[in-house]
Amino acid sequence: MPRRTLDNPLVPAVLGLLLEQASHPYQMLAELRQRSDSHAAAITRGTLYNTVAALNEAGWVAVQGQQRAGNRPERTVYALTDAGREELVRRLDSEIRNPEREFTRFFGAVTYLGALGPDGAVEALTERAQRLRERTAADEERLASARAAGAPRLFVIEAEYALCLARAETAWIDSVVDDIRTGALTWPTP
Repeated sequence: MPRRTLDNPLVPAVLGLLLEQASHPYQMLAELRQRSDSHAAAITRGTLYNTVAALNEAGWVAVQGQQRAGNRPERTVYALTDAGREELVRRLDSEIRNPEREFTRFFGAVTYLGALGPDGAVEALTERAQRLRERTAADEERLASARAAGAPRLFVIEAEYALCLARAETAWIDSVVDDIRTGALTWPTP
């Protein structure tokens, strides 16, 4: 496997799942998709299987055995190795310590907000803010349910972070919309 496969942002997610329990790739894929909207669209079955193969080759995971359920084919179950745990800890420590600029699709779109014109920008931003508010409300309910069910805060801390980002983005959008409406943010005249 090329070394760049081990640089895939999916690697820490897979190592983290295997820290929780041994698993086969199909189960990992289902779990990653269930846990995260961002993983749902980004992960393909092939990418996950290639990543697991690279992790196995690197010695970060090892085959624990085979599992069969009903008439389904046998599935290879992988477990985290000590080297894999060390790599996960190293990567997490680095990611948490070192802020990097992450360029989202929204960031790229905002770069060219001017192309929409003032009215189009207000309309698009207002709709985005409304959708963020709806998603945030649903995420707040899920987080409250998890806490009510006894989930330790440490196990849902990423949900807190995601909510904080969504709230900050919504507040920023609201301020930009207000600035457009009041004329504080102007468009150049052609």
